[in-house]
Amino acid sequence: MSAAAIVALAFSMSMDSFAAALGKGAALNRPCLAEALRTGMIFGAVEAITPILGWTAGLVAAAWVARIDHWAAFIILGLIGGQMVFKALCGKDESAPVPERHSLGVLILTAIATSLDAMAVGITLAFINVDIVSAALAIGLATFLMATLGTLASRWMGPVFGRAAELVGGLCLIAIGTRILIEHTLA
Repeated sequence: MSAAAIVALAFSMSMDSFAAALGKGAALNRPCLAEALRTGMIFGAVEAITPILGWTAGLVAAAWVARIDHWAAFIILGLIGGQMVFKALCGKDESAPVPERHSLGVLILTAIATSLDAMAVGITLAFINVDIVSAALAIGLATFLMATLGTLASRWMGPVFGRAAELVGGLCLIAIGTRILIEHTLA
């Protein structure tokens, strides 16, 4: 696989993380650069690890992993997105403080859910003899960049659009999970 193909793959794999970071950032009180970098690092690290796990699984048990990864992504993203939609529709107590950052657990769970498709890509990469370390590093770096930019973009989007931004972010997570489920189920 050429360097250009790896870069294209890396950025295409990072788009889900961009959308998720945008939505999660919109729920925060104007996330700062440190929170954007933290989000980017978590998403990038998880996104770099999952193709390696997929590549390993591709060598060992591709059929089993391929049968469940889309369901896991659908359920996790649906739950996280549903919670965001619920919070946006039910309204927030205006006197309650808006968080400055998300918990590590929430970010890791969101990152895992958005990176399960990278695991499937890793399985594929095992069959076409790609240097998995280079591909995983490129995917992780692109995801770090896109998740950081998504969180920073939410800094301006969140205050302007308020609950609507959180609603759209939640709906995007649900749509991503549904798209993964449909692509894997109908493919």
